Amino acid sequence: MKMKFMKIVVLVCLMLGLSVSSYGKGKRDPLTEAEVAQLRETTQEPLKRIKLLVDFARARMFAIDQIRGDHKLEGGRGKQIHDLLEDFNYIADELDSNVDMYARQHSDLRKPLKGVVEGYTEWQLKLRALKEADQSKPSAVAEMKEYEFPLESAIETVNAGLDSTRELLDKQNKEIPEEKKKKK
Repeated sequence: MKMKFMKIVVLVCLMLGLSVSSYGKGKRDPLTEAEVAQLRETTQEPLKRIKLLVDFARARMFAIDQIRGDHKLEGGRGKQIHDLLEDFNYIADELDSNVDMYARQHSDLRKPLKGVVEGYTEWQLKLRALKEADQSKPSAVAEMKEYEFPLESAIETVNAGLDSTRELLDKQNKEIPEEKKKKK
């Protein structure tokens, strides 16, 4: 019960943040002001920053699940899912860029990379389920057309991110212990 309440609170905050951040602007911001502030605070802390980005992406996927399950939102659901998928893509790209940047700085990312791999694997399943959703109703087909492109982009981003993250994790699992042995 408590977990369900927390999920609802997170969803409401996310949706409110998205609507507030996009009010009066020509272009929506994929991150809320609070999320931007959190990222600023962790610029020099790769482990925390990567975890935050995974959490932000996870929140977008959770919001998509909630919107898909709410039959009261059928009218504008396709547009909302489209926007959340675009936000997810932005965050996933940012995650990949941060992982690359910290890897070039020779940061030990083994611990957060395990969380990134778990996130990508989870997102693969959710995106596949979204793509294979029941299309027996004409309204569902029309709805899916609204978010078809960002969905395909998200699938490509997640697949590529998972592959590159696994490669980096394997590389760091081999190289970092060897470097530590050499220093002894």
